[in-house]
Amino acid sequence: MLNEDGPWRVNPISPLVHAARTVPAWVALVFVAAPAVGFVWGLLTILLSVFVIATLAGLVALFQFVNWQRLTFWFDDQGDFRVDSGVLTRQQRRVQLSRVQAVDVVQPLVARLFSMAEITIEVAGTGESRVRLSYLTRDEAHLLREAILTRARGATPEGTASVVPEETTVLARVPWPTLAMSLLLRTSTAGLLLLTVVILAFAIRREGWSGLGLALITGGVPILTVFAEFIRYYGFTVSEAEDGLRLRFGLLKTENRTIPAGRVQAIEIVEPLLWRRKDWVRVRVNIAGVGKASDSSSGSNGGETLLTPVATRAEALVLIAYLMPTLHVEALDWHSAPHRAWRRSPVQFTMLAIGWTDSFFAARRGRVTRRTALIPISRAQSVRWTQGLWERALNLASVHLDSTPGPVRISGLHLDAAYAKTVVFEQAERCAAQVQS
Repeated sequence: MLNEDGPWRVNPISPLVHAARTVPAWVALVFVAAPAVGFVWGLLTILLSVFVIATLAGLVALFQFVNWQRLTFWFDDQGDFRVDSGVLTRQQRRVQLSRVQAVDVVQPLVARLFSMAEITIEVAGTGESRVRLSYLTRDEAHLLREAILTRARGATPEGTASVVPEETTVLARVPWPTLAMSLLLRTSTAGLLLLTVVILAFAIRREGWSGLGLALITGGVPILTVFAEFIRYYGFTVSEAEDGLRLRFGLLKTENRTIPAGRVQAIEIVEPLLWRRKDWVRVRVNIAGVGKASDSSSGSNGGETLLTPVATRAEALVLIAYLMPTLHVEALDWHSAPHRAWRRSPVQFTMLAIGWTDSFFAARRGRVTRRTALIPISRAQSVRWTQGLWERALNLASVHLDSTPGPVRISGLHLDAAYAKTVVFEQAERCAAQVQS
């Protein structure tokens, strides 16, 4: 494809892939709708259902065929990437390659059956920061990815002779038993499962079964969550690549994501209570341009803000050091909240602390689930001092260093008020000095 002059189109069988992806939804719709309109399952109903499903999928394929004819992409004379698309409404997008954050290759299950892949281009500073091209062959997707990244780095490729390897050195790999155990031992999951056991025991003891419905909910929801996350993060691998760290994961839907080292704005190390005996941690990141993503615990775009879903502390520190070589987490000198902070946070007050080095600021909180958030001073958006009513009564205050949007929040909670003000002014001066230098 890229060996020819543009504009180019996605693969001709893309309409079939799009149609095939809708078949499960049509099947579910028919199975729900058929009894509702009075059909009794039999050979005639089955044949009619197959006809309806095939017709609906065919209509999707037809629409996608028209969309395929209208969708073209190319590199323009200014070196930017153009995408022209739309059936009812024509749309042309210009992707400034200087603002490209990452180019990822994703393989949903149905696309993988057709040996197809989807290209996702993340762009900074736009309202809709993502451009998708569905579908290319896997080799074409990697060739296009490398062409975009090469041009984004300021070089113009002289052809595309071969596929560039996805990864060079594997830095960390999450075995599936470790992933499954970590999801089951997560604080929220373990708590809901324990609640389920209590409800069942209470229901049996009282010789009543009214609590079983609630038990199915409290027990079923975490199991479904664990199952969904296990499928998503199965085979999670972190590899070193020329453009950053390459993440690869997924059982049914294989995703390849890139975390450019220079785009990481903040890091958080999460230690759930039941993970500590095994010295496991989860690492989350704020990435410039991926502001709407959240941690997987919320079920939304977790792969874009997770550096690793679970790893030993030693493995996590190696990955963090790759992204921020000058950061030494274990060398931080912590300054704890005063003893009177227990009146504001009786559970976690012994863990509340802040620390910093010449180039980093860190905040620690949480007892059941410990969280250590770190941010380079030069990447802080602002420094704030806040004091709630309860804090004011106890002469306490909190320090916040704001990062780009993301799951990581850097907040030193419930410090001595005078000390917190001193810290805010010092960190603001250090931030200004770092930016000027």
